[in-house]
Amino acid sequence: MDLYSAAKRMARPFRFSNPASHREVPLAGRGVIGDGITCALVRPDGVIDWLCFPRFDSPSVFAGILDEEKGGITGILPVVWPFESLQRYDPDTNVLETLFRFERKGVVRIIDYMPWTNDPRSTVHEVHRRIECLEGAVELNVVFDPRFGYGASETRVEREEHGLVARGARGERMVAVLSGEADWRPCHELKGQPCRGESGLQTRIRLGAGERRWMVLSWDSDRPEPISAYRPFDHLRDTRQAWREWSQRLRYEGPWRHHVLRSALVLKLLMYGPTGAMVAAPTTSLPEWMGGPRNWDYRFSWVRDSAMAVRATNLMGFLGESREFFYFVRDTLQRGDPLQVMYTLDGGTVPPEQELPHLAGFQGSRPVRIGNGARDQFQFDTAGALLDAAYLYERFGGRLPLRTWRLLRSVIQTTARRWREPDHGIWEPRREMRHNVHSKLMGWLALRRGEHLSRLFGETELEKACTDLADVIRTDILRNGVDPARKHFVGTYGGNEPDASLLLLPIVGCFRAQDPFILRTIDWLRHELGTGPFLRRYRMDDGVGGPEGGFILCGFWLAEALALANRIDEAEDVFVAHAEASNHLGLLAEEISPLTREQLGNFPQAFSHLGLISAAARIDRALRLRDEGQTEPPHLLEPEPPPIE
Repeated sequence: MDLYSAAKRMARPFRFSNPASHREVPLAGRGVIGDGITCALVRPDGVIDWLCFPRFDSPSVFAGILDEEKGGITGILPVVWPFESLQRYDPDTNVLETLFRFERKGVVRIIDYMPWTNDPRSTVHEVHRRIECLEGAVELNVVFDPRFGYGASETRVEREEHGLVARGARGERMVAVLSGEADWRPCHELKGQPCRGESGLQTRIRLGAGERRWMVLSWDSDRPEPISAYRPFDHLRDTRQAWREWSQRLRYEGPWRHHVLRSALVLKLLMYGPTGAMVAAPTTSLPEWMGGPRNWDYRFSWVRDSAMAVRATNLMGFLGESREFFYFVRDTLQRGDPLQVMYTLDGGTVPPEQELPHLAGFQGSRPVRIGNGARDQFQFDTAGALLDAAYLYERFGGRLPLRTWRLLRSVIQTTARRWREPDHGIWEPRREMRHNVHSKLMGWLALRRGEHLSRLFGETELEKACTDLADVIRTDILRNGVDPARKHFVGTYGGNEPDASLLLLPIVGCFRAQDPFILRTIDWLRHELGTGPFLRRYRMDDGVGGPEGGFILCGFWLAEALALANRIDEAEDVFVAHAEASNHLGLLAEEISPLTREQLGNFPQAFSHLGLISAAARIDRALRLRDEGQTEPPHLLEPEPPPIE
């Protein structure tokens, strides 16, 4: 069996019938490559249509995903249509392979990667692309059409002896080098050109069976070098080896190991190596509903994401990454800054939100935004996320120095002082603050974790104060966070609106999942927010407007809550539906259309992959307990909570 036929048995091929077929590629119909500093998205037709250099939150170099005319791309595309395409990752790596097959017999393989060694000091800020003809003879168009500054900065591409150099009006520089002969011409001089405007250049190459070419894109280089100077073959070998060595550290051996490992690899790609920060996603403004206004910049690091990452990486055995996630948030506090919702990759203040009106948005979904206005919100759950991260870090063998404890103690004291205040909540609505049950829950969690940490440092008075106040908050939730008929919990005090974050009430250990009150809450949420196995976040006016899809993280929370309730078959059904909703490479966006199963929102999304890992671990433990004849809830680290009286 040939390589293409073997790959086709593992994945659904994309069919490209004409030069405009790329418009049919869905939002999540892409692979991602990265180097621990930034990421690029690669379409199955060989086009890179999203890349920010030199780091995640830098202005884009290629943003064709947000505007086909103005965003810019680089690509290796077939000249002849129709053709089929398959993508897969080299096993246990983030090295991406794309296979083209033509009806007139011909197979081409493109290998895309960014050189990576797990050492942020050795990053070379390059994209390497190997082009190899496996069968027959083929023609390909090679395109280099960067647009600096989100497509707003003037970009000039010039030919030099060994390749091309692009220069921007603000000093940006990038080179493209193609091995072998290349006759670079303006795009409009070749038929079926895939790039737009006057600046891009394109060349046509012909390959026979066994022939190979390399293309290298290098940032901040002023002059192209011969292809041998970039050592692409050495980098490919080293990158494969580094990813495989890293993957071998995975400790999860449950039934969904493939999905868990791919999620781990995605999370590692989203980790900014120099500081340990994790971006929520490497993209901005990919819509939560096509044509709608829910388009946000996620290229920053949220405290709650880092706390979830500490838990997930510890569960998988990646203790070094867990340490780095925790250190990032700790170090931002040590600079004297107050606890914020989110940070830049180096721990600074997130820039103010602004719109880019010159970009059309993905499939016309405007506005395109950079920066994030939620930076100014008060989200009380952040304190709980931070204390939970510290607790988990210590439980898995980390050592908390006295200086760190003093910072954590100040967060505990702030929690004790402010827990009765309203806040914006986890979902960052653009409306007034309210008393969100989830925020009260995370205040409870902050004090429970503070209780444990106070004991470690011998502060018995603070330990007792944390215990007493945690009980007060739990009682307050039971008194004020329920519906008028007192049958289930609700999203806000005094309201009757469903909120999927209520699923965390049993997950973090505040209430027993098998308590009838919690079981009714789970069933009510599924009825009010669910479509099949998928859940929306809430049903309220959030001040943004427009519809949105099912939130993938909430679906994994549902699977966890069902597993805790010993409804294991239901938990498996929900988990599998979400895991199988991943794209052809196992990648997940933020949301999903419950009816069409089309992924929506920024991509790939850390929240979604963190949720998959935690749910897989929870269900795996539940299955093992069931096989052993035990009926206790499958808690991972939390003690059994008291019953609801």
